[in-house]
Amino acid sequence: MKKGWQTKRLGDLIELISGQHIDSKDYNTSGRGVGYLTGPSDFGPIYPIITKWTEHPKIKAKKNDILITVKGSGVGKVNLMDADEVAISRQLMAIRVVNAERQFVYLLLESVFDHFQEESTGAAIPGISREQVLGLEIPVPPLSEQQRIVGLLDEAFASLATAQAHAAQNLQNARDIFESHLNAVFTQRGKGWVEKTLGDICDFVGGSQPPKAVFSKTKTPNSIRLIQIRDYKSDNHVVYIPKAQARRFCTVDDIMIGRYGPPIFQILRGLEGAYNVALMKAVPDEAQVNREFLFYFLKHPAILEYVIYHSERAAGQIGVTKETLAPYPIAMPSLDKQVTVAANINALAAETQQLTRIYEQKLAALAELKKSLLHQAFSGEL
Repeated sequence: MKKGWQTKRLGDLIELISGQHIDSKDYNTSGRGVGYLTGPSDFGPIYPIITKWTEHPKIKAKKNDILITVKGSGVGKVNLMDADEVAISRQLMAIRVVNAERQFVYLLLESVFDHFQEESTGAAIPGISREQVLGLEIPVPPLSEQQRIVGLLDEAFASLATAQAHAAQNLQNARDIFESHLNAVFTQRGKGWVEKTLGDICDFVGGSQPPKAVFSKTKTPNSIRLIQIRDYKSDNHVVYIPKAQARRFCTVDDIMIGRYGPPIFQILRGLEGAYNVALMKAVPDEAQVNREFLFYFLKHPAILEYVIYHSERAAGQIGVTKETLAPYPIAMPSLDKQVTVAANINALAAETQQLTRIYEQKLAALAELKKSLLHQAFSGEL
């Protein structure tokens, strides 16, 4: 460790205030009382964004406190308090720095996010305890060195934030251009286009729900993957079921619709296996509609607005049904023209995906650079 630095417990530098839950009947969204923060969903890039208030606060955080998430998937996320005071839920704790430079502690906590993620326990709701926060061992330099490090990091992070904002805006612009093109194609019909309904040109086939007792993490010759809306992107939640229990199947060419959110009405391809009730298959009448044309039609923004407005609520969830989609109008040119339209959209989609990869890689690189700077700062290398 660098000369003059000491290893201390975080508890030697702070006071720690645990939040408490407030019943939903005791908070409001109309600005009455003091702000109420329930978790990292209220966090901004640096400061929290207050959307709920309460006239019955239990535990308050004060201006200049550091808020840390101690329950849920966001364990370890931090924000700085800029309001005079807010009530905080049990998902949060307030760190009040008393024996160090506050900004130094805040940046140090940003650097140990991965540590708290790894330390969190609990199958349903992961969390960290007061003892884990207070007992965190940290390297602490003299106050003048803390202030120097904060100055260097603040300057570096200001430049990083500008670069991140530009990359994020460019990423959004690429996506907006593609969505705008889709809307133009499907809302400004061409000469000779004929209007029908989705129910006229395709069928919608819902999935089936096998009992969870037959789910397995292990694939066997007699099993098949069960596609669920939450698991199509990764292998984290992959399950297999006996083929005898499977009722609905999809292949990589099928157009699949996510019935529930968030986000609601995802239009997916490339899935293969059995699928459950969270998904629905769009089966085109290929004598009337080209499969690619239908896929992009279902992705255009105007239909999403319609779906959200008309979707049904059941068991606490908003869901898309065949009855929701069947009446929706679709204007179509001849099959040959549909092929041309879909090919043009495919070309733009490929360009958009390439730009998306570039900007996502840039954002990832900037995030890694920030982590690297934090590591250097708290190992005495700056």
